[in-house]
Amino acid sequence: MAAATLHAIDYLDQPQKHPPRPAIAVSGDERFLKRLVIETLRRAALGEDNDFSQTVFSGDTATLRDVLDELDTVSLFGPGGRFIVVEDADDFVSRYRAELEDYVAKPAKASTLLLDVKSWPSNTRLAKAIAASGLTIEATAPTAAKLRKWLAAWSQKRHGKELAGDALDLLLEIVGPQPGLLDQELAKLAAAIGDAPAIDVRQVEELVGGWRAKTTWEMLDAALAGNAPTALVELDRLLIGGENPIGLLGQVGSTLRRLAAATRLVEEAEQAGRRASLRAALEEVGVRPFVVAKSESQLRQLGRQRAGKLCQWLLDADLALKGDSQLPARTVLEQLVVRMARQPQGAK
Repeated sequence: MAAATLHAIDYLDQPQKHPPRPAIAVSGDERFLKRLVIETLRRAALGEDNDFSQTVFSGDTATLRDVLDELDTVSLFGPGGRFIVVEDADDFVSRYRAELEDYVAKPAKASTLLLDVKSWPSNTRLAKAIAASGLTIEATAPTAAKLRKWLAAWSQKRHGKELAGDALDLLLEIVGPQPGLLDQELAKLAAAIGDAPAIDVRQVEELVGGWRAKTTWEMLDAALAGNAPTALVELDRLLIGGENPIGLLGQVGSTLRRLAAATRLVEEAEQAGRRASLRAALEEVGVRPFVVAKSESQLRQLGRQRAGKLCQWLLDADLALKGDSQLPARTVLEQLVVRMARQPQGAK
């Protein structure tokens, strides 16, 4: 029976349960998690300080013969096995699919072949063969719940600092759902607080927020107040300053999703014949007390119809930024800003 595909975060949580196999496929486009997975597998296969037994090939130029020769070569410095990585291996797999199927059926038992690919359809013969006898790990963007759990554990494991509650939530709001950037900010926070055992909200606000976070919230506030020109100017500042468009969408997305959720709660209460309180709905979906009044004003400016479309607008923008649209990232974000801002009388 074929083993299920592991998500990178699940593998990294308990790597000892999934030791290296002769053939491994690591797929997806989340480069930070993929790098962690490959490094963890390498250490498990070769030990901490045995880089001599690893060879990395580029999938664009590698030949199957060279890869197989390395897999069959006995290491002069390690315990005997080799750890062979083919990076960006999509084309390599396409060129040598049949031969790789033959190899996986009878692999070099002491060595590991790791295919680093972006796409890995599970219905191919090669994918099924590796799933059955090897290891298949997916390094893709994690769900919000999975990312939150990983971030708390990673902060303690890698940086020796507790990160929980409001501090964790605020860090995710500011940085967005990008594990690599989150790790960079955690490293900065850990270094700044010295021997302190935990990271608190104040430290996240001061050390991570900076001008980018301030400008992001100013952009969002302007858009939700109906001031598109000001919001677009702030967006321009962020993009010129090097802000990652996907990370920027992640930051504003957490706020917009809360506003949308509060709108749904009010509608559900009214449909059930109960008295609806916008303030209570905002508090229930996790809006922090000191911004509840501002959030109420923003929802009234949006109006119920457009507030109910926020999640769809976010989804549209997310898909567009990840390749579903030919529009530049700047244009995608500008469209979202204009949608949030007050529409002219009679606009749809």
